[in-house]
Amino acid sequence: MVSITNLLKEPRHSQFIKKLIPWTIYALLPIALFRLYFHPVHLPDSPIHRTPQIIASSSLSPPHFSPSSVHEEEEEVNAINETPCDYTDGQWVPDKLGPLYNGSTCGTIKDAQNCLAHGRSDLGYLYWRWKPHKCSLPRFDPSKFFHLMTNKHIAFIGDSMARNQLESLLCILASVSTPELVYTSGEDNKFRRWNFPSHNLTVSVYWSPFLVDGIEKSNAGPNHNELFLHRVNEKWAVDLDGFNLVVFSIGHWYLHPAVYYEGDDSIMGCHYCPGLNHTEIGFYDALRKGLRTTFEAVIDRRGSSSSNELGIFLATFSPSHFEGEWDKAGACPKTKPYKESEKKLEGMDAEIRAIEVEEVEEAKGRAKQSGGLRIAALDVTKVSLLRPDGHPGPYMHPFPYGNGGVGERVQNDCVHWCLPGPVDTWNEILLQIMNSWEQQSGL
Repeated sequence: MVSITNLLKEPRHSQFIKKLIPWTIYALLPIALFRLYFHPVHLPDSPIHRTPQIIASSSLSPPHFSPSSVHEEEEEVNAINETPCDYTDGQWVPDKLGPLYNGSTCGTIKDAQNCLAHGRSDLGYLYWRWKPHKCSLPRFDPSKFFHLMTNKHIAFIGDSMARNQLESLLCILASVSTPELVYTSGEDNKFRRWNFPSHNLTVSVYWSPFLVDGIEKSNAGPNHNELFLHRVNEKWAVDLDGFNLVVFSIGHWYLHPAVYYEGDDSIMGCHYCPGLNHTEIGFYDALRKGLRTTFEAVIDRRGSSSSNELGIFLATFSPSHFEGEWDKAGACPKTKPYKESEKKLEGMDAEIRAIEVEEVEEAKGRAKQSGGLRIAALDVTKVSLLRPDGHPGPYMHPFPYGNGGVGERVQNDCVHWCLPGPVDTWNEILLQIMNSWEQQSGL
């Protein structure tokens, strides 16, 4: 009879296996260590190793975001295969990384947009990023921009929004390479040019608030603008052959009272011209005609014989956010972006954007006959519409509440953007479109 003791005893081969396993592990461990030493596993970079820019002008800490609301960096993958990307379809989400550059040390910011230096203390507006719904928008990479634009010339042409975007780009690039101011002219430095010697990149700004030829209203003359919609402004057009990339930006100056000419002496009509014997036609048709004249001039002057490639962008209309009178406290008081459900693109803002996009599409069709010419919309209207918190407001002037109180009258800028600020995102979108162009056939 087999005893219970014998049943519980392990077979000899089981005892042998138990002794063999430890020796096998000891033998394989050095081999594994050898493999890891000479062929290490490359893990993705952790987002905590990315260092945000420090805003030296304030001791305030970044706003607190719950872990569920802060974006994960792995979402910021390179969107090489995500073509086309609709950058207009998205929302602003919290961003713990903060701005792309240190606003207190960038020397090219226009004084009226230097919100930090003027005492703005609510830094929450600096910690948001634009997140498209169906693709990614990486942070601006200066080295990539320099790679695309080495030995080239980019010009920003238009009104003060063009200048706002230009100064944003200069600050971003200056964080890694110092620009040199090589030319300045005009009242308020309306025509300026910089060069980045490290890459022989030239960056220019041209004041031309209508793109077409025009006479601006002044204290010494009529209280309205005069626009010649049949011809472009030669102050920028004469230099067209020297550009590789152009960003046009207009809109706000078309809202002002104006008389429109179809020829040197033929008046087409006017916009808000009481007291003048002209037909009131509004400004929409004038804007459309001005854009069409501009694109026709670019295409005609380029022809098919130009040796350098040229990329043309039209930055779409950037809405203002006045909630009251411009010279009273609280004109643009918001401290956070709108949610998509809170603000819709409508009315005048939507109409201006529609005209701009339509004219870009029409010009793209005609540009196909001109070799080396690309035309695209830099559609930033919705991106801008949802950021009522990004304007200088009263901080267009230094320390507007320095006496500790709020005066009855205080000027507010609810049109332009603080630097750093939401306008930096315009340049992030610009770079991604440039990058996609290079991938397709070279910029």
